[in-house]
Amino acid sequence: MTELKKSDFYFDLPQELIAQDPLEDRSSSRLLVLNKDTGAVSHHIFKEIIDYLHPGDCLVLNNTKVIPARLLGEREGTGAHVEVLLLKRREADVWETLVKPGKKCKPGTKLVFGDGLLKAEVLETVEEGNRLIRFEYQGIWEEVLDRLGEMPLPPYITHKLKDRNRYQTVYAKYEGSAAAPTAGLHFTTQLLEQIAAKGVNIAYVTLHVGLGTFRPVKEENVLEHHMHSEYYQVSEEAAELINRTKANGGRIICVGTTSCRTVESASDENGIIHAGCDNTEIFIYPGYRFKVLDALITNFHLPESTLVMLVSALAGRENVLNAYEEAIKERYRFFSFGDAMFITGQDDVIMDRNDAGTDCGIEQEAARGQDDEQNR
Repeated sequence: MTELKKSDFYFDLPQELIAQDPLEDRSSSRLLVLNKDTGAVSHHIFKEIIDYLHPGDCLVLNNTKVIPARLLGEREGTGAHVEVLLLKRREADVWETLVKPGKKCKPGTKLVFGDGLLKAEVLETVEEGNRLIRFEYQGIWEEVLDRLGEMPLPPYITHKLKDRNRYQTVYAKYEGSAAAPTAGLHFTTQLLEQIAAKGVNIAYVTLHVGLGTFRPVKEENVLEHHMHSEYYQVSEEAAELINRTKANGGRIICVGTTSCRTVESASDENGIIHAGCDNTEIFIYPGYRFKVLDALITNFHLPESTLVMLVSALAGRENVLNAYEEAIKERYRFFSFGDAMFITGQDDVIMDRNDAGTDCGIEQEAARGQDDEQNR
């Protein structure tokens, strides 16, 4: 295939459009709807996403939970400051980490956090300069981490987070992520209840977000970029629900690129999801053939990032960059605490709430009854 260049995915983003704080009402952020077939865009409020979801569709959510993975401490004996970001648990008390400053933390270096409440030793340097670190502590690891750790907000967010729960989805369940699956931050419990009541299936999968999703692409030739692996798990219940939705002609709508990467990693060539757990290094860029996903709810991403490449694989690079240009012109808020985009197709007709009872009548009521039972 034709060489893909990193610079092909560049756009100029004004600094002031990078959202620094979450909105008070999660579902009041803006929503840009992009038709992937025509490139047409329209502007909405996020809670109106329900108008684009049809009975029998399946919304796929990543229920990973962000851990307070940022630890601030010092090197034992020198008092020099050090920052450790927990990326992935390798075994009981050994973690793969990102350390700053890395050059000063060679194997054998001892670290101290919270006046000795937590101690650590650098064991070795691994892939891409990450460090394996063994931690020592008294008591329960989760309680120590909750006391000493900070939420690992991306570096482009400079404001301090007042409520750490605002960097969690309302359905976060399984701890393990070093970053939030941010497309899910727009959902409230009430909105999810309304979506389920409409007859939309909701499937939960888990992918623990590491730096692989966000690591910058350094090579100009995109195909030379290597993704860092991330752990995912798909339950029997979720696999069955997604497969049944596909078989019945419903759409699979992933919330966020992490949910997308999970279902695409867990499926075979025929688009059948298989339950289980594994590590994935899947890298989705233009030319990729989606096996499961039909539509995607996502945030606005960094220029030249693997995430922009993923959404371009779904909607086409020109359509995506034109939509981003429109979002910039309309002063949308970008990145983790920013606004959202819904990428859907030409045939995905909006169904107005007021018309739902008359236009879809019996089929909708039947779907509601069946799917309400599944979602209890």
